[in-house]
Amino acid sequence: MKLCIDTADIEAIRSIYKYYPVDGVSTNPSILAKSGQAPYEVLREIRKIIGEEGELFVQVISKKAEGMIEEAHHIVKELGLRTLVKIPCTEEGYRAMQQLHAEQIRFIGTAIYTPMQAYLAAKCGADYVAPYINRIDNMGFDGVQVAKDIQDIIENSGYDCSLLAASFKNSQQVLELAKYGAGAVTASPDVIRGFVKNAAIDAAVEDFITDFEGLVGPGKTMANC
Repeated sequence: MKLCIDTADIEAIRSIYKYYPVDGVSTNPSILAKSGQAPYEVLREIRKIIGEEGELFVQVISKKAEGMIEEAHHIVKELGLRTLVKIPCTEEGYRAMQQLHAEQIRFIGTAIYTPMQAYLAAKCGADYVAPYINRIDNMGFDGVQVAKDIQDIIENSGYDCSLLAASFKNSQQVLELAKYGAGAVTASPDVIRGFVKNAAIDAAVEDFITDFEGLVGPGKTMANC
């Protein structure tokens, strides 16, 4: 399962990339707005951090297909071919998707709340489809189950498309989808750090150090004992 960071916070991205095996960065208009920087200024900085091989997800703003296509061309031109254009799963979005697929421009179907939205995006040639787990939960439905249903649809239909689940509130939601075989998830830095943030882990490490120092002396390690 691929793991991406859902943020445009440059320092947070640097920190997560330093410690965790992540595969890319996902942004949206709201995330870019929180950065307080000009969009392409922060996106170019992210591209430098993740390198040419890292996947970068950037969303269009236009409501009409023609505008989405124009934005997609500019996004890829500015940020490279490993940049995937996020297209909302609306009627105009599906129209844009079919054109982008014909042009071999990679894209992801986003703003997904139902399995049928994802099915249509996959049928249009999307590389990924992104259901909003927590937002679906907030509507009174089961976001994790919706994502599982989408995973089943993709696999059973044979489309060359992967699930990229988004909008998580905790690591347990990510775990459920990892166990189910999700293709990818994108989570906030706090959720990613939550994978290993556990007092029991810290206590176990401290116990090992204390026991070892009792044997060989304070400050000693396996490199100098």
